[in-house]
Amino acid sequence: MTETAKTPMPDASATRALSMSTVAFTVCFAVWTIFSIIGVRIKDDLGLSETQFGLLVGMPILTGSLVRMLLGIWTDRLGGRLVYTLTMLASALATLLLAFATTYTQMLVAALGVGLAGGSFAVGVAYVSRFYPASRQGTALGIFGVGNVGAAVTKFVAPFVLLAWGWQSVALVWAAALAVMAAVFWFTTEDDPVIRARRETGAGQARSFLAEFAPLRDVRVWRFSLYYFFAFGAFVALALWLPRYLIGVYGFNIATAGMIGAAYSIPASIFRAYGGVLSDRVGARTVLYWTFAVSAVCCAVLSIPATDYSVRGIDGPITFHMAIGPFAFVAVAFVLGFFMSLGKAAVYKHIPVYYPQNVGAVGGLVGMIGGLGGFVLPIAFGALNDLTGIWSSCFMLLFLIVAGSLAWMHLAIRRMERGAYATATPLAEAAE
Repeated sequence: MTETAKTPMPDASATRALSMSTVAFTVCFAVWTIFSIIGVRIKDDLGLSETQFGLLVGMPILTGSLVRMLLGIWTDRLGGRLVYTLTMLASALATLLLAFATTYTQMLVAALGVGLAGGSFAVGVAYVSRFYPASRQGTALGIFGVGNVGAAVTKFVAPFVLLAWGWQSVALVWAAALAVMAAVFWFTTEDDPVIRARRETGAGQARSFLAEFAPLRDVRVWRFSLYYFFAFGAFVALALWLPRYLIGVYGFNIATAGMIGAAYSIPASIFRAYGGVLSDRVGARTVLYWTFAVSAVCCAVLSIPATDYSVRGIDGPITFHMAIGPFAFVAVAFVLGFFMSLGKAAVYKHIPVYYPQNVGAVGGLVGMIGGLGGFVLPIAFGALNDLTGIWSSCFMLLFLIVAGSLAWMHLAIRRMERGAYATATPLAEAAE
């Protein structure tokens, strides 16, 4: 019997662990996406190019992605309560130092430290999953993922703090909030059942550190990572890029763009919990099919650039203009965000089922690849703007990614149906 199999049914400690982890992740995510608002002001102050802006916005995402696997492994070995608290304290210190940065280089370095807040996701997944049985892990992890709404918190509140006191004040306030959250989390939670059992029995960590990486040789882990690169990475990229897009394309001011960006982030975060419930009920495979199919259609629509063309009429040339208006754009973007939220939960439904003893390592890798999407894509969006001069080029790129994810998933499932994955357990088959 595995350690996960011994996990009791949810009780008060499980509920407390889930609720506090979700609140903590919300605060961490708010800090992680801080540059989506203050980055716009920094861009103007320093005269940055689109590519430089994309790099600045994506730098915290890089750190938060790269540390996820390592933090996930440490959580498996040391427990989420300790690792979560230390991660938040380190992120708070880096955010505090950001307020005193004056040059572009200093801001890039500070942004790397701010990004530690994003690594909290891998910690929370490994910590929360140990409190719940496999039949409820999809719902529990979906609820935890609602912490993505922290991006909306930043977009709602940060513009007003910025306009009132400057972007440095945003960094100071966010740093204080994260430090307070770290203290609250430490004093209101307890160690997970596996860590408590180790302490009671006196048994140490049986596996070597290198053994934690063994499941990463499984190609399915990398397939799940591509799914998350789109479902989560593209969500983070759009959460960061959307205010800049709305300002550049539709001429909105920063407060209005921030509010719309927040309105995009809220449903795209809250409905992640619903995606977890659906994954438990109808299977993650079905949810992902819907996610990729609808997202492909949305990205195809949003990728259509504004176009002027003329035809030769009876009385001379007739000119036409075709463009997606702001209301239509927001509506389609909201649909895209909704299905991304379902897909994020569906991807993580697989991990504790397929890899119950390596949730930290596998969940960390999948989260790392997904997070790297949040780093790479804003830079790619800025570079595409500089190279093509077409604002909608970002959605052209997203269409290629989601189409590739859908194709790989479908081919893998067809191979599974032909018996290529005959060794998979019934429980794992049900999950996918």
